[in-house]
Amino acid sequence: MKKSQFAEELYKRYGFVTRARGPFLYTKKNVRITDLYQENGRAILGWDAGSAYTYFKNFITKGLMGSFIAEDKARIQKAVYLLLESKRQIFYFYSKEDALKAGLNFSLENTSVYLPWNKENKKWDQVDSIIITPPLPWTDNLYLLAVKEEICQACPNLETFTSKAQKIPFALEAALTRAIYDLIAALKEREEKDWFIYDPVLTKYWERKGPYLYPKIPQEKYDDFVLHCLDLGIAINPSYNCPSIVPYGADKGNFTKLKNSPFTF
Repeated sequence: MKKSQFAEELYKRYGFVTRARGPFLYTKKNVRITDLYQENGRAILGWDAGSAYTYFKNFITKGLMGSFIAEDKARIQKAVYLLLESKRQIFYFYSKEDALKAGLNFSLENTSVYLPWNKENKKWDQVDSIIITPPLPWTDNLYLLAVKEEICQACPNLETFTSKAQKIPFALEAALTRAIYDLIAALKEREEKDWFIYDPVLTKYWERKGPYLYPKIPQEKYDDFVLHCLDLGIAINPSYNCPSIVPYGADKGNFTKLKNSPFTF
């Protein structure tokens, strides 16, 4: 199901979304939706974006939203260094395809998409180029490519490989930097105990890896399952090929309706 269709289905059932906070969406019809979609992972730290929003607002008030250079990338590079435990050069792209293509140009055999709490690949410092989806819910088309510094320095085709890289406003870069620091803090706070408590209901429909939920539902029935969950006040990822996310800060009661109204597949 397309993202736009999913938004229309949500609107038809519950009206406008009037507020989004934490793992919940609040609607015009006074219904609170439990959000497992989380804007495809961009709202994994919550819809209010925490201190990142404050940074964004503060720099907007200074007018730092232009194409001019307001500061070098030292701050964002330091944040990514702490996240990935390796020195990186940073490039921004407005599509995942462009970011992935550039990453593969740098390292065909050792490029990966970053997933926080990914238990299958803990050693991110050993990955040459990494595509990061910013943990900011209002950056719909922004992707970050982090390439090992020594690879960039030795690359004779750096400008060609990054020809589609973008310059983003400093206010947005500052918010992104703060969001990465918030993610680093969350990585230390959130753990298995925050996710497995929902397993009795969720693992009937998904295979869970950390907070990520991969559907067990057959693909041909997945759209029906998306609508079934939406009827029960639960928003899941409308794309079969992208995981839903266990909502941090919810409680078991948020899934009572799904438990009492199971989906048959």
